[in-house]
Amino acid sequence: MKVSISWLKEYIPLKMEISALSDALTMAGLEVEDVSDRYDYLNTVVVGRIAKIIQHPKADQLTICQVDLGDGTINVVCGAPNASEGMFSPCALPGAELPGGSVIEKGIIRGQESYGMLCSEKELALGADKSGIMELSQDLVVGSPIKKALGLSDPVIEIDLTPNRPDCLSLIGVAREISVFQKTNVKYPEIDLSTKDTHSDSGLIKSIEDHTSVKIQDPDLCPRYAAKLLFDITVAPSPFWLQDRLMSVGLKPINNIVDITNFVMMEMGQPLHAFDFDFLAENRIVVRRAKAGEAFTTLDGKERKLSSEMLMICDGKKPVALAGVMGGLNSEIHDSTTRVLIESAYFNPVSVRKTAKKLGLNTDASHRFERGADPDVTVKAINRAAQLMAKIGG
Repeated sequence: MKVSISWLKEYIPLKMEISALSDALTMAGLEVEDVSDRYDYLNTVVVGRIAKIIQHPKADQLTICQVDLGDGTINVVCGAPNASEGMFSPCALPGAELPGGSVIEKGIIRGQESYGMLCSEKELALGADKSGIMELSQDLVVGSPIKKALGLSDPVIEIDLTPNRPDCLSLIGVAREISVFQKTNVKYPEIDLSTKDTHSDSGLIKSIEDHTSVKIQDPDLCPRYAAKLLFDITVAPSPFWLQDRLMSVGLKPINNIVDITNFVMMEMGQPLHAFDFDFLAENRIVVRRAKAGEAFTTLDGKERKLSSEMLMICDGKKPVALAGVMGGLNSEIHDSTTRVLIESAYFNPVSVRKTAKKLGLNTDASHRFERGADPDVTVKAINRAAQLMAKIGG
């Protein structure tokens, strides 16, 4: 379990240094395996000043920027439209590993040597702008590492949790634990959903029962299932704050709807799933055991052969998710999705563990469900997700 300190502070004020906090958590049974700063990759990205710009002789869209690094000047081939002489911008040096996984190397671009890369906000995971290189204040010291120059630091602690502590598989769970030995209160997110009749592009929405239903055929394996509907949603990239929260704990942003389900899972410990409502046959949910030999294609694009002890989430005709493990390719959120059904449920831990092990699928969701999610969080989490989706999804 990775915990970003900057994210953790959203729920509890920290009164101790990171080393003392790590020791206290370990003594409380939450062993801290590692502490790192997620901005350490910026130590090989420095403040550069574009001293001169020369047109690339073999490419109209490229220039050769002579970049002053304080102790010398290097040539960098650049295609950014906003590059200008005198501009201060981040320069990734050879050997720098950027958040996307690419490693900067000396190279030859269209016959011209390039000794680094001038970077955009997006390339450095410092913002969403990718239209040009990032412009820095001219008050900064040329040649200084970006991490130091911008004062960037966010320690991330990695906790090795024993299977009997599923209550700490969330930021709020860890905050609760800290609140005990710090004697401070946890600040829970405010959830405010209107219960009045609302309108969508398709008319008055009076009740969810007018649009869908949930039938649980095997309550021993699924004693609680909650669903919520959102209409007129716009699927788009998440705002940077949401992307940044996910990246801080090692998750990859996908889109605003999927990102919110992952955000709430990390925040509250409750895995959620979002379905494209218009891909659910008969617009309803049926929770049942799989049929022996039934085939199902999961979100990773692989076809799985199911057995009769596996629990499935189905629509009126077909399976759409492996309960507590992974959703299906046939009902995933697309760019064109406008109606979303959110799932929040409690699944039998043994059932989820057997399914995940038999299919070789270990996911963030199965990791939590097979250790025992909190049934009391089921509705709180779905309300939190619906609130965020309504706000961020328009």
